[in-house]
Amino acid sequence: MTPIKLYRTPKSGHCHRVELMLALLGLPYETIDLDMMNGAHKAPEFLAISPFGLVPAIDDGGYTLADSNAILVYLVQTYAAGSDWLPQDAKTAAEVQRWLTVAADNIYSGPCAARLVTLFGAPLDHQAAIAKAHALFQLVEAHLEGRTWLAADTITVADVAGYSYIAHAPEGGVDLSAYPNIRAWIARVEAQPGFVGMAPSPIPELA
Repeated sequence: MTPIKLYRTPKSGHCHRVELMLALLGLPYETIDLDMMNGAHKAPEFLAISPFGLVPAIDDGGYTLADSNAILVYLVQTYAAGSDWLPQDAKTAAEVQRWLTVAADNIYSGPCAARLVTLFGAPLDHQAAIAKAHALFQLVEAHLEGRTWLAADTITVADVAGYSYIAHAPEGGVDLSAYPNIRAWIARVEAQPGFVGMAPSPIPELA
């Protein structure tokens, strides 16, 4: 098949979760890195693909889609329909959706926001983001007690959506040492066949 084009910026966790899904599904893809510092994401040709000017975005044989969680669902429904990646029974599907919402909300405002400050100098409240990250991680740590994965008995798109910013939380100054269940979960994701990591960044003083 023709490689799927992934428009990204390399150190974005949103972009990495899509690349990780592509890799875990064994799909051919090519990455196209956008020079966002110079406004490439606002160029008319990219806005035709991603109307909000956001990455990641994909072009799959002429079908274009932006929004990382939407892309995860599309990839699984298109190339692994009926698989455990996206369970179909009502209760488990609802659990997956719940964690996709956590990825878009709590993870975004916590570990993602903290990392945006340290890596990109975003004008956000760093201490508030760190506090939100720890509040989230306390809940996730308790949730993972006796569990292997976030939403089901097997790995799902929920785990893919959550991985990147949680695993790289120390780059935002968020210490993971108090969360053994989370660290074990991170290791399980990284042990999956086809796993591809996100380029590491320096780790500042942890809190």
